[in-house]
Amino acid sequence: MMRKDSSQTTKDFVRVHIFVEGRVQGVGFRYFTLQKANLLGITGWVRNTYRGEVEILAEDTRPKLETLIGNLRQGPGGSFVSNLRIEWLDATEEFDRFSVISSN
Repeated sequence: MMRKDSSQTTKDFVRVHIFVEGRVQGVGFRYFTLQKANLLGITGWVRNTYRGEVEILAEDTRPKLETLIGNLRQGPGGSFVSNLRIEWLDATEEFDRFSVISSN
């Protein structure tokens, strides 16, 4: 897989798995996340969960992912984020873009 920025090496990339809790469904949160991830060049996916959360799996450099996390804490208008559960993992580089996927 080719990365968008060839100056970054595979070892610079990490994965973050995030669950966003609060009023985050029915307020455009997935598409807000998609837009922010695309602006940053992050790969991965976002989906609603049946528990009423938004789940995100994303890969890029830690600084870019931390920027995304900051955006998620704010959320789109009409949302209210009460908590983020964040787990940092090793990147697999399996994604070539960021997408909205079906709920789990």
